[in-house]
Amino acid sequence: MRIVLVGPPGAGKGTQAAYLAKNLSIPHISTGDLFRANISQGTDLGKEAKSYMDAGNLVPDSVTIAMAEDRLNQGDAEHGFLLDGFPRNLGQAEALDTYLKGRAVKLDAVLDLEVPEDEVVKRIAGRRICRNDSSHVFHVDYHQPKTEGVCDVCGGDLYQREDDREETVRKRLEVYHTETEPIIDHYKAQDLVVTIPALGKVDEVTQRAMAALGKGE
Repeated sequence: MRIVLVGPPGAGKGTQAAYLAKNLSIPHISTGDLFRANISQGTDLGKEAKSYMDAGNLVPDSVTIAMAEDRLNQGDAEHGFLLDGFPRNLGQAEALDTYLKGRAVKLDAVLDLEVPEDEVVKRIAGRRICRNDSSHVFHVDYHQPKTEGVCDVCGGDLYQREDDREETVRKRLEVYHTETEPIIDHYKAQDLVVTIPALGKVDEVTQRAMAALGKGE
């Protein structure tokens, strides 16, 4: 299957992408991983992206599109993939359309993870990260540490990242509404969009998505 996963920040795209890709036996291709891989491997695209990032500028669509196409050209993506974070705007969606058309293949579905805006803010603004190890993540409502402000795993201080502050989250949502939401209409016109309510336990959301894809139990 060839799938695009979309949804606002805090919708759980990364988590769902990993589960769905595993269940469907297709590679999970995320924009973040693409950037990290190209930069760490010192590819020409990685160097170009890093030059923009080091200057505090956004990486142009042309670089992101080239990275995505390069990854889609790899053998493991020949018979399916799950795209997470790409396309993120209309220009990238149109570029993906052109790429797929050139290879005489089509997307099977665009999964739109739907979460109320207030829940997005609550999910992200409530996160607390361990200063010693960023993989130790807690939440003021959903996953409280035994001792407030202290990591259960290593005893490190817990803090709120700047990106997770409410005013920052709301700005990120504005960017999502302006840049990314238009691709949903773009794909609705192709009758590809399947809306998945993303509230509830992780496995429940995964089951809804699999059922929507006709892959449920």
